Order: sequence, then C-alpha cells, then structure tokens
Amino acid sequence: MTAFATYLIYLGLSAILLCIFIWVYSHITPFDEMLLIRQGNLAAAISLGGAVIGFSLTLASCILHTSGYVPFLSWAVSALIVQLLAYVVTTRMMAMTRDHIESNNVAFGVILGAISLAVGAINAACIS
Repeated sequence: MTAFATYLIYLGLSAILLCIFIWVYSHITPFDEMLLIRQGNLAAAISLGGAVIGFSLTLASCILHTSGYVPFLSWAVSALIVQLLAYVVTTRMMAMTRDHIESNNVAFGVILGAISLAVGAINAACIS
C-alpha cells in the first residue's frame, strides 16, 4: 500500500473516531454542548475543546506507535474510554452539576478542559 493511501486511511479513521468521541462525550454530559456553544457559552467551548484535543493527542500517539489498523483502533477505543472516565471522575470529585457549565462558569470549563488535556497527554505517552 502506498504511503498516501495509508495516510488517507489513518486520516479517515481518525476523523470518524473524533466524530464518535464528540457524539459520545456530548451524550454523557448532562448539558447540550453544541447548543451552549452556539449561544456563546465559553465554559462549554473550553470544556469540550479540551476533551477533543486530549483525545486527539492520544489518536496521534496511536498512529505513531502502532503497526496496523486493528491496534490503532483498539488503542483509540481505550483512549475514548479513558477520556470519558476522566470527565465522570472529575465532575464527581468536584461536585459539578450541569448548572456550572450552563451558567457559563468559565472556571469549571477551564478545569474540565485542562484535566482532559492532561489525561490525553498522559494517555498518549503511555502508548509509546
């Protein structure tokens, strides 16, 4: 297979996985991120943005450190689960409710986004 074909396959798989991640993440949170973001809610944008970047870091590491599509997909699914667990644990430990994000509490958005980035970076490093 040519390098360009491999590139297209990994790019396509990553785009699909990213869409799946955003869909799943948006459905486990008690608020509608997309609606809040459309309304200009910075807390929701930072929270979701951090989660997306954190997951993407792990996808990038999966591409770099796996040899084949099946291991790549396996690690990517594991990364998705880890990111979701990070959200669940963080919100439980901080006693965060949907009101914090819906009321545009930027501090909560920043901490959720930062924790998602940190978890993604650590998760990505663990794959290497």
